[in-house]
Amino acid sequence: MISTLLSRLPHGSDGDPATPRLAFGADYNPEQWPREVWEEDIRLMRRAGVNIVSVAIFSWARIQPARDRWDFGWLDEVMDLLHAGGIGVDLATATASPPPWLTTAHPEILPVTAAGETVWPGARQHWRPTSPVFREHALRLVTEMARRYADHPALVAWHVSNELGCHNVYDYSDDAARAFRGWLRARYETLDALNHAWGTAFWSQRYSDWEQILPPRLAASHPNPTQQLDFKRFSSDALKEYLRAERDVLREITPGVPVTTNFMVMGETKGMNYPDWADEIDFVSNDHYVHPGPQDRDELSFSANLTSGIAGGRPWFLMEHSTSAVNWQPVNVAKRPGDLARDSLLHVAHGADAVCFFQWRQSAAGAEKYHSAMVPHAGADSEVFRAVTELGATLRALAPVAGSEREPAPVAIVYDWESWWASEQDSHPSSRLNYRQEALDWYSALLALGIRADVVTTRADLGAYRLVIAPVLHVVPGPLAKELTRYVETGGHLVTTYFSGVVDENDHIWLGGYPGALRELLGIRIEEFGPLLADDTVELDGVGFGFGDAGGPATGTLWTDRITVTEPDVDTLAHYRTGAYAGRPAVTRRPVGQGSAAYVSTRLGADGLARLLPDLLAAADVHSDLPAEARGRVETAARRDADGRYLFLVNRTDEQVSLSGVAGEPLAGGTLAADGSLTLRPREVAVVRQPAS
Repeated sequence: MISTLLSRLPHGSDGDPATPRLAFGADYNPEQWPREVWEEDIRLMRRAGVNIVSVAIFSWARIQPARDRWDFGWLDEVMDLLHAGGIGVDLATATASPPPWLTTAHPEILPVTAAGETVWPGARQHWRPTSPVFREHALRLVTEMARRYADHPALVAWHVSNELGCHNVYDYSDDAARAFRGWLRARYETLDALNHAWGTAFWSQRYSDWEQILPPRLAASHPNPTQQLDFKRFSSDALKEYLRAERDVLREITPGVPVTTNFMVMGETKGMNYPDWADEIDFVSNDHYVHPGPQDRDELSFSANLTSGIAGGRPWFLMEHSTSAVNWQPVNVAKRPGDLARDSLLHVAHGADAVCFFQWRQSAAGAEKYHSAMVPHAGADSEVFRAVTELGATLRALAPVAGSEREPAPVAIVYDWESWWASEQDSHPSSRLNYRQEALDWYSALLALGIRADVVTTRADLGAYRLVIAPVLHVVPGPLAKELTRYVETGGHLVTTYFSGVVDENDHIWLGGYPGALRELLGIRIEEFGPLLADDTVELDGVGFGFGDAGGPATGTLWTDRITVTEPDVDTLAHYRTGAYAGRPAVTRRPVGQGSAAYVSTRLGADGLARLLPDLLAAADVHSDLPAEARGRVETAARRDADGRYLFLVNRTDEQVSLSGVAGEPLAGGTLAADGSLTLRPREVAVVRQPAS
């Protein structure tokens, strides 16, 4: 639990260890700077309200300059200085990037691409997750680190490696091949079971010996699809196993110090099955960076929300985000005034009890020298540092929020890693399908309607939600199909979309017509998919977008389905008006038991979904808590503890927004009048404490 970390932080000004606090800080890389800068860093950290930093993330070459030579003196001094300054340390194990002496002596630890190319040193993360040689040296370093700092008073948490799998999740080396075969033996036990699961009767792929099996390396055509899916599973598991190896060393030597590693729940980072990793660490941590675009803050909110879902609704740690521009996008746009605070507080709204940046002081050299930091190249006399200091003050005011969990929303969006992996593989009806974008569109549409929604995994208790949206739920094993049916029969309202329910856990088609495992529940049958070319569109006429509605017919892109209704109680909410399936159903809903199951057969985008959703929400008796004038302009999120709830109200616009009917005690942001009207400045976040009713 992150509460263990918070309890180990240096005490607040009242000296009471029971006083709640939020963590605030950054990655700190003092080895990049002369000794005389360090004391200035501590002084500025105290001025900004920093109470935690992550240290030694990329310090292996400095700590161990040669196989049998160690240099801890500089790190000892840094740890002592931070402790004297009242700043806790999330100490990294420093294993993220092996030093030159190790890769020179043991080039066999370097990853290999699917095409057989070696990934050479010169950047970072140049190691194989399955390399026994790398693991031997890395765990030796972890052991030395843990023994040296086990009793240091600055140590508040351990930070395993860094962004595991960011650059090396898929390794096709001989080490990986051996480990993959071992993983497959454990999963299938017999070659007959593997041959069945992989469908090796196709293309003469049947295996007669385990040694014949390889990772899906560069091939003459599309590699076996189940082999690809299993290799994704294996690659995530290999990194998880490495995480466990470091964690076990740390727990043995420092059993009272919590252990975490930073996930990357953002954008198209999908190789690591984070819901499967979450139980391996003491608290979930995440890195997030905004990608500029029309849905940029929606994506930030979505990712923070999903991180909360991975953490089971419990508080988590925002390990990295940026104060302003990054260095690795095609165009690196600086943040506008107010964005730094709004971005940070959106994460807090969705459960973060720690807000940290990459990094403390902006580098003068190296690949990330143009990446913003808490102390920019311009120094402390800068707009960025003033914004950082203001955020520190806000987080101190929000200290009572620490430890509170997210309040369940009435709506859930299901996000499934295996469906993400499988739905976007090659040799499918369309290579243009984007699993994450479809989920994000539903989330954006709900935000536009002022509806709170949780983003959850398939491990969540779906019965807690009135409406469950499962976009492109492509992989549906039998037990999941039964769970969804039970959810609907007992009063839940399910919405799913095109390319859902199509395959089982082995990526085998559920025969009899699409949407396969969900066909009977939905009361429809699809014989053939109708994916659309890049410039093709179709028009839909029906609920929310008829000729009499503002905006007229809706536009569908990417996908269509030739739907046949198979049950008499199915309602057609919308028809295709144009295209090959004109006149056929496009959106259906079937009452089942006490609930209903709906199907959306085309990509409507956020705007189209915002027009369709009111009918789906009404069927589930879900309504916005916001006054009409604030819907779409203000995002709400809520956290709660035994004493009540903390309502976050986020101005999504660049204009002032006022809303009525806000009750409670203001903790930060906004201007709350006695009559319950709240005014938010552009991009401002207000937090109101409301007592338990």
